[in-house]
Amino acid sequence: DVVVVQSGGGPVQAGGSLNLSCTASTASTAYACTYDMSWYRQSPGKEREFLGRIDTTGQTTYGDSVRGRFAISQDNTDPYPVYLRMSSLTPEDTGMYYCKTDRIYGDWRCKVGGQTFWGHGTQVTVNS
Repeated sequence: DVVVVQSGGGPVQAGGSLNLSCTASTASTAYACTYDMSWYRQSPGKEREFLGRIDTTGQTTYGDSVRGRFAISQDNTDPYPVYLRMSSLTPEDTGMYYCKTDRIYGDWRCKVGGQTFWGHGTQVTVNS
């Protein structure tokens, strides 16, 4: 199965910036897999919110609440980490941030177990 590992997060002052990273991978190096990836946020008392997405061509889309403030990018070197760069943060951006695979490409062994795998989440707290 695919494993999604996140890093980054923590406390930040309002108006500040913060970067998160996410890497999807399999245990085997015998075959190559690539991924369309998305970022979501779960804020207290709210439903999980779509933040943005990047596909394997580098094309990005964003949710309305973060467009222009958040940017998603991907490193072109193995293991191809995906980054969520957040700026102009407000207390409303506080929440648990998750990345997930949207679609998996490559060897058939990449897709054993399905297409959707979630990271463990990372907390972002924006202090006013």
